[in-house]
Amino acid sequence: MTDSSSGPLARFTVLDLTRVRAGPTAVRQLSDWGARVIKIETPEHAGGDRGMGGPRHGPDFQNLHRGKRSMTLNLKEAEGVAVLKQMAAQADVVVENYRPDVKHRLGVDYESLKAVNPRLVYASISGFGQDGPYANRAGFDQIAQGMGGLMSITGLPGQGPVRAGIPIADLTAGLYCAIGILVALHEREVSGEGQWVQTSLLQAQIAMLDFQAARWLMSGEVPPQAGNNHPTSIPTGVFETEDGHINIAASGDKIYQRFCETIGRPDLLTNPDFATGSARSKNRDALNAEIAAVTRSKTSAYWIELLNEAGVPTGPIYRIDEMFADPQVEHLDMGPAAEHHSMGPVRLVGQGVKLSRTPFEMREASPDAGQHTDTVLSEFGYDAETIAGFRARGVI
Repeated sequence: MTDSSSGPLARFTVLDLTRVRAGPTAVRQLSDWGARVIKIETPEHAGGDRGMGGPRHGPDFQNLHRGKRSMTLNLKEAEGVAVLKQMAAQADVVVENYRPDVKHRLGVDYESLKAVNPRLVYASISGFGQDGPYANRAGFDQIAQGMGGLMSITGLPGQGPVRAGIPIADLTAGLYCAIGILVALHEREVSGEGQWVQTSLLQAQIAMLDFQAARWLMSGEVPPQAGNNHPTSIPTGVFETEDGHINIAASGDKIYQRFCETIGRPDLLTNPDFATGSARSKNRDALNAEIAAVTRSKTSAYWIELLNEAGVPTGPIYRIDEMFADPQVEHLDMGPAAEHHSMGPVRLVGQGVKLSRTPFEMREASPDAGQHTDTVLSEFGYDAETIAGFRARGVI
């Protein structure tokens, strides 16, 4: 097979059977770093382009599926499954996020594809796991946020459960899946064998609770809602200014001392209600009120400059448009352009990690459905006559 892909993962071929968000997020990590990703979609005549996450030329879809090539293949037909198996025999990775029972019904489960390629890394994302009492339930991000405990600790105290502002269970399941794929590919270099990588929205969400979950597991403490206050680092939170709000993180004795001195309130160091970390934790609300009385006297820009100069972590609270206009964000190139074959240049969200020798490069925007069907099939050994027959029989 030939492909113009470049990047540290360029030697790997990935078959992408995913839809919606969690699965495409995992595959995007691979395509962003140069893997030859083939997005396999259901033909329109067989019900394709459903549940894809917004209009195909819209920002969500374009951001999720960039750098991939697209072909159509009807896996409800035996010929379609046979084509997938021939492709899997030459591929390195297959990623899917069907409900666990669906892939077995189609005959594209791990064991079926492992039989044609023992080196294959097969990755699955589900709502709740590949087995267990909830295995065949449909997964959805907000359901996982609720079951995974996140909504109980998000929002203002007493407000009731609040979802995060991003589909964090979907996104983190995708990231954990990508990590698992890379680990499996690395291990394959030693063993020569592939394996089945599994994650779910539920387990990814629980893993992301991190120290909040550990508070229960180790100490029997059920974390409450803390609103804009950090649950354990005090004072850390949102404070009103003359013209808006800012975040200040002044926890830890040394930073707290610099903070109190910089805002002209050295008495907050000696006041027994605030002199120690435990006292500040006990009297958080009173301390926050004392701080807010000071911060309201000056602008956000004033405090951000002054406190950062003093070594106290402080930052603005941006809208999305303001965030992209920030000079540090521009320096990090978090909104690079990609070239779409029909829309021209579009700006998408940059990568969250930087490599010194093999940096991330935005290559192509997302493909149209079936844009590369004939090219991909020819790379996998099918001639023009066979491809034409597939199309006539509704296989592609």
